[in-house]
Amino acid sequence: MYCYHKIFALLYFTAILSSGCTYEVAVPESAGNNIIVVVIDGPRYTETWGELTQQHIPYQAGILKPRGAFFTHFINDSITYTTAGHDQLLTGVKESIENTGLQLPGFPSFFQYWLKQTGASKNDAWIITSKDKLEVLADCNDDAFHQQYNPSTDCGVAGLTTGYREDTITLNHTLQLMKQYHPRLVLIEFREPDYSAHKNDWEGYISGIQQTDGYIKVIDEFLQSDSFYSGTTDLIITNDHGRHSEGWKNGFISHGDSCEGCRHISLLAAGPHFNAQQVVTDTFNLCDLNATINYLLAINNPYSQGEVMHIALKK
Repeated sequence: MYCYHKIFALLYFTAILSSGCTYEVAVPESAGNNIIVVVIDGPRYTETWGELTQQHIPYQAGILKPRGAFFTHFINDSITYTTAGHDQLLTGVKESIENTGLQLPGFPSFFQYWLKQTGASKNDAWIITSKDKLEVLADCNDDAFHQQYNPSTDCGVAGLTTGYREDTITLNHTLQLMKQYHPRLVLIEFREPDYSAHKNDWEGYISGIQQTDGYIKVIDEFLQSDSFYSGTTDLIITNDHGRHSEGWKNGFISHGDSCEGCRHISLLAAGPHFNAQQVVTDTFNLCDLNATINYLLAINNPYSQGEVMHIALKK
């Protein structure tokens, strides 16, 4: 059983008490709307937002960006692998976790905090991923949350250890589940372009970037047209990691270290809580996104190592 999160919490609250401060979470008046997070797995910034014409992401760059806040220097400043990157986003903690799906996170996710706090049905919160190993993120080893308050999952072929599935299947499942249950909190992961890059398939890698941009178009248009989601939903699009910089190791094929290519990822957030037509040049990371989602959900995560990105939020 993991105990380091308890030590972290003790040190955290000791520091607060010694400073004479009272810890509480301030939340926006409109907290409680829907949040949909899309993780595009493993594109390099130089082929997406850093590409001069942004030709591979026309929907995000041309349609969504004017409606939201775009972050030019958003990073994964911890472990740049898939499971660890998602773990940072969901828990707000930079911890070492196996990239196999065989190790639970040590800390609760915003899914578990939200389900516990609201008493909502597990069908109100979903993790939908092309990679089966990410189903591990639905649970954690924290004594107060282990095997409790877990969101619903639809991951890989048929759950953990069953293998990856095509992104088109994930898109179709996403639309079906959202139409059926209208969940208020959703994480969607597409395996491309990471999957093709690992096969040293440059054309497939670029095609994966373009295809996921198309999937985002479909999801966004659904959110805009559905009466439950329209006008009440924040759509957040990010990555778990990048890829090795050009000329470093084997370039776009792999990732996992601290080079600029692996660290530099993207973040675009549009919806009722986020400023429109804003470009944020400050540096933020995945844990900061976690803290911001916590803030929007009006939940208290004492372990989160991030800070709320107030600069992008409507006053």
